[in-house]
Amino acid sequence: MSISAQPAILVLADGTSYRGLSFGGLGTTIGEVVFNTGMTGYQEVLTDPSYCGQIVTFTYPELGNTGVNPEDEESNEPQIKGAIARNICPRPSNWRSNQSLPEYLQEHKIPGIYSIDTRALTRKIRTVGAMNGAISTEILNPTELLEKVQSAPRMAGLNLVQKVTTKEVYQWSEPTNPYWEFNSSVSGNTGEKFTVVAIDFGVKKNILRRLASYGCQVIVVPADTPPEEILKYDPDGIFLSNGPGDPSAVTEGVETTKKLLKSSKPVFGICMGHQVLGLALGADTFKLKFGHRGLNQPAGLQQQVEITSQNHGFAINADSLVSEVEITHLNLNDRTVAGLRHKSLPLFSVQYHPEASPGPHDADYLFEYFVQAMRDTSGKVKALS
Repeated sequence: MSISAQPAILVLADGTSYRGLSFGGLGTTIGEVVFNTGMTGYQEVLTDPSYCGQIVTFTYPELGNTGVNPEDEESNEPQIKGAIARNICPRPSNWRSNQSLPEYLQEHKIPGIYSIDTRALTRKIRTVGAMNGAISTEILNPTELLEKVQSAPRMAGLNLVQKVTTKEVYQWSEPTNPYWEFNSSVSGNTGEKFTVVAIDFGVKKNILRRLASYGCQVIVVPADTPPEEILKYDPDGIFLSNGPGDPSAVTEGVETTKKLLKSSKPVFGICMGHQVLGLALGADTFKLKFGHRGLNQPAGLQQQVEITSQNHGFAINADSLVSEVEITHLNLNDRTVAGLRHKSLPLFSVQYHPEASPGPHDADYLFEYFVQAMRDTSGKVKALS
């Protein structure tokens, strides 16, 4: 497949514009322009619900080499508003590929722009901060497009969870593909089972697979499910998923979590779930200048470091944490809160993504930590393998 030479333009909210070429869908799209520093995993990024409402700049210089395949989707369709790349590979070379990246984005009507200086764009975002922008193949006048960008709502204060949460309750039992399993000690095949209710703020498939691999029977519920309905499932534990937008705007999820904390069930939160748990425990959140999005973010405390996959634009204010809550991890680039736990209750969360899709596996132990918390509170005995 050859890529169309149709012109496209990117305009940022501060008036900066970049001219390039179109790949993917045609038309105009507006979202918050952010950047991801990962060298791999572009398909997981495209389909991660946490990117809903955002236009993603890929800092790796060429995109599309391995094509697209259904197995690497984190949800059933792309979630981003648009894609930005330096160069696009129109003819992928990988035995798993069944579609090129431009074809995939065209099918789903997601605009993309390439042949622009992504290094300059990334430096702009790092200096000024993440901001709204637009990609267009139909409005090539920067002034006209800027008017549309400046009238769009900003990410701060935006609740995007209802756009990505499941509409129906469903069960998940599929573990990580055995050919990809990197941890031989997972307990999924020992006969030990735990019922986990996952509140879906925008959950990734590979998070659910890791829970299943560790012996969890997962019931996924919409984000607005009342706490009374959740507790009717008599779960051994409650999982708070990742998701998009401003966590402080997800007021219903925070209120639900506050009520669930009274049940003394173990609670594990990831990304948005980490922020929701923090808010439910009385903390505040704030918007980061340009967020953390990539596969090599160092996190740790007390000389123990994990290299982690991260994707978030908000963080918990460390000074707002109550005395009953302690910080377990910091992002070692900017010292923001990357993990927390309650000192006496089985509640913990991390800002990063231990399921590592894509990314390193340093933090996979957190799923076992969650299982152990459920084992301790439920009285179950680990089955012999």
